[in-house]
Amino acid sequence: MPASPARAIGLLGGTFNPVHIAHLRAAEDVRERLALDQIEFVLSAVPPHKGDADLAPIGDRRAMLALALEDHPQFTLNTLEIDRSGRSYSIDTIRARQATDPEAALTFILGADAFAEIESWKDFADIFAACNVCVMSRPGSTIDEPPIAVAEAFCYDSSRGVFAHRSGRELTFVPVTALMISASDIRARRATGRSIRYLVPSAVETYMATHDLYGTATADPKGTATAAPNSGAGPRGRTPTR
Repeated sequence: MPASPARAIGLLGGTFNPVHIAHLRAAEDVRERLALDQIEFVLSAVPPHKGDADLAPIGDRRAMLALALEDHPQFTLNTLEIDRSGRSYSIDTIRARQATDPEAALTFILGADAFAEIESWKDFADIFAACNVCVMSRPGSTIDEPPIAVAEAFCYDSSRGVFAHRSGRELTFVPVTALMISASDIRARRATGRSIRYLVPSAVETYMATHDLYGTATADPKGTATAAPNSGAGPRGRTPTR
């Protein structure tokens, strides 16, 4: 009997602070374009490039993400990063996920803004050799090729529209639906009492209201309520090991 094909799994990481419709729509675009069997939303506790002043408690972010994913059979919550101590580095997460299922065909998914900074990430060149990489690009994005530091490891396959890495992995740029929604705007709306309807799933909106998240009193990631401004947060990236 022939062996079953490896399951194609996408890994999409972030603080999801909070998760919103643009996260979900972009993931669906990638799932469909790459014919992925499953996308795992990898929840980050405290990523290296961010402080924790703006982060809702990890338990609340986990609950909201679970609510947002519950209606999609091919979207699941991955807790690898919050289950281990310390800051979250993408290469460590990829290796840990491979260890749990060596036969899975993994695709690491990230946004164009984060990809623009990938050369500052821990062991970034190893990411391209460890798994496939998908960059979500929106209209107007000018990033459409590998980083200069690793460009010699790739060649462009015009028949498939991908950059082939010498390891056999692939780098793909996938256009996603342009939705002008951001977590920082949602937090700002909550802080000033404005509506967030249709920006987040209804279950997530209800959860935020019930738990008074992102209001004038912002709870820190350890669960202690503190008065804090709701400043914006950039894309999920990775900085070098300190």
